[in-house]
Amino acid sequence: MKILFSPSEAKYRGGTKSIEIDSRNYLFPELFDKRVDIIREYKEYIKKASHDELTKLFGSKKVEVVDYYSDNIFERDTMKVVERYSGVAYGYLDYRSLDEESKKYIDQNTIIFSNLFGPLLAGDMGLPDYKLKQGEKIGDISPEKHYREYFADALDAMLGSEPYLDLRAGFYNKFYKPSSPYTTLKFIKNGKVVSHWAKAYRGIVMREIAKANINNLKEFMNLEIENLSVVEIIERGIHSEIIYDIR
Repeated sequence: MKILFSPSEAKYRGGTKSIEIDSRNYLFPELFDKRVDIIREYKEYIKKASHDELTKLFGSKKVEVVDYYSDNIFERDTMKVVERYSGVAYGYLDYRSLDEESKKYIDQNTIIFSNLFGPLLAGDMGLPDYKLKQGEKIGDISPEKHYREYFADALDAMLGSEPYLDLRAGFYNKFYKPSSPYTTLKFIKNGKVVSHWAKAYRGIVMREIAKANINNLKEFMNLEIENLSVVEIIERGIHSEIIYDIR
C-alpha cells in the first residue's frame, strides 16, 4: 500500500559524497531532467541572490544558516531520503530503530514530497541537506507548479486504482492532487482537531503500518494503534477520511 508523506523543514546534516544527484538514484528517472531543472535553478539563484533574498528563500535570518546553505548543492553530502528529515513526524516514525523488513516497507512504499526535489521514494538515495521554505519561489519559478505539471501523470500511473493513504499536509496538494481513491486521517482530542500532534501521529501510524506490513486499506482498518480509536469514516467521492480519537 502506497503512502504519500510530507517532508520536514528540519533535516539532519552530513552524509556521504559517494552518492551524487543522479537519475539512477531517484523515483521516475525518465523525468530526471525536469527535476534537475529546478535544482540547477536553485543553485544559480543562490549564486546571484542578495542576502535579503536568501533569507526569504531559506526562511531564516540567521547569518550562519544563510552561509551554510549558500554553497553548491551538487557538492553537498547526501543521505537516503527518509533519513535526511528530522521533523516531528520523522521523530515518531523513528526509522533507524525499525527492523530491516519494516525499513524496506517504508523505502518502497512511501512517497515523500520534497519542496525542492519533488516526489521521491523514501528509499531513494542522494538527497543533500537543502533549505527551501515551503511555498517559496525560486526567482520566478514555483516548484510545486513545476512538479504538478511534469510529474502528475507519472504519479497517477504509479498509484493506479488501488486506494492509498495520503498523510501529507494540505499544502502538498499543490504538488499533486489525487485523482484516484485515497484516504486521509484526522486526529481529534477532547473534541478538537489537533495540529502539532497530527504530525506525531502520522509518524506513529506509518511506523505501525510498516511493522505490520500492511498491504491494503482493509488490513489497515483492522490494525490496532495504541491510543487511537476510530470515531467515524467520511466518504466523499474518491476521498475517504478516517477520524481518530486520541485517547
